[in-house]
Amino acid sequence: MTATPHSDDARRAASLLAAQDRAVALFEAIGRELVRPGVTESALSEEIYALAEARFGVSSHWHRRVVRSGPHTLLPYVENPADRMIAPDDILFVDLGPIFDQWEADFGRTFVLGNDPDKLRLRDSLAPVFDQVSAEFDAHPDITGEELYARACAAAERAGWRFGGSIAGHLVGDFPHETIPGDRVASYIMPGSTTRLRGVDASGRALHWILEIHLVDREKQIGGFYEQLLTVREPAC
Repeated sequence: MTATPHSDDARRAASLLAAQDRAVALFEAIGRELVRPGVTESALSEEIYALAEARFGVSSHWHRRVVRSGPHTLLPYVENPADRMIAPDDILFVDLGPIFDQWEADFGRTFVLGNDPDKLRLRDSLAPVFDQVSAEFDAHPDITGEELYARACAAAERAGWRFGGSIAGHLVGDFPHETIPGDRVASYIMPGSTTRLRGVDASGRALHWILEIHLVDREKQIGGFYEQLLTVREPAC
């Protein structure tokens, strides 16, 4: 049976997409003005915070800022590696959770310094893999968190990489970060999550999800990250 849309669903979807649009602009500025060699990950993170606050009015982030470069790009979010200087030929990613007008954005992108073909190929694989996994979500109305995670791993393999994360996404909503009470696994796209991604919360509102793609090559010691909304997208032109 099809669930009746909640009266607040359209507003929430529009607010999440508007927050993400502002995150896109923030990341464009980060890539254009801040990403460079010769700066530590921690210093770049502080510069990102200052830029986000000064130019985009972001004073709160619902999760810690993540800047990973070189072999640190193999590590999932939960790790906390020692600081590292960004090198001239590095690959690096930035993962931010800025709050725009009390709405969460969660956005991640990968940057390549130099012309290493493996790093460029990894960066350029991320969006197509995201699109493939999104298509799996679109094609299976009853898909669960663990099923979509398995499809993310398979898409990574088809592209010639390994999936690097223990999760492939999570719930997102109005701040503070939305969760399903009492069941942490159910709030994530991960093994063991039998949550229907097109379900509703306790108030009958549609669930909204972030999709995370983390591709790695452990032999070459490189990884890439790409993250944005799964359940709300810009209309096709």
